[in-house]
Amino acid sequence: MPENTVFWVLASLAVGGGVMVFRFDSMARATYALLLSLLCVGGLVILLGLDYLGVVIVLMMTIEMAIMAVFMVMYMMNPAGLMPMSMQHNKKGAAVVCAGVFLLMASGIVLAPWPPRAGTADDDPTKALGESLMGPQMLTMMTLGFALFATIVATVLLATHRGRYDRLGDDLRARRADDPVPGGVGR
Repeated sequence: MPENTVFWVLASLAVGGGVMVFRFDSMARATYALLLSLLCVGGLVILLGLDYLGVVIVLMMTIEMAIMAVFMVMYMMNPAGLMPMSMQHNKKGAAVVCAGVFLLMASGIVLAPWPPRAGTADDDPTKALGESLMGPQMLTMMTLGFALFATIVATVLLATHRGRYDRLGDDLRARRADDPVPGGVGR
């Protein structure tokens, strides 16, 4: 019973967030509505027993949407939606395409001859999925993940040419920060 409740709550939030993407007149709000929808989808995947894949979806979508919001603030003229704008283009055409795709997919679900289950479920569905997707390259992909993470951390560290030791001295006991531009944090 609790799993059913969690499923319906997450499914409702996912659909509601997806709908709100097209209802908001702010790109920033639409981004966070899309993030909510995708986080709920990640929760549904975790609920299905695919913990690793669900966590990957949650982490990937969170980082992706945060980066997208940063770029919107940097490059868009109206990222916060202070001036009304429409998130919908070609409303009638999009509605026709969406209805057609929905009917096609729903009819495929209903009319497709589903094969009977062969064998039993694996004890560890996450491991089985990983081996199915990556095959013998699983170790390579795990190593690549750590290498990419280390690259991101190193890039951020190299991009900040001044750290707390530059600002407050080697022992971090300077009374005033040595900032090149006055009025920053700590003043």
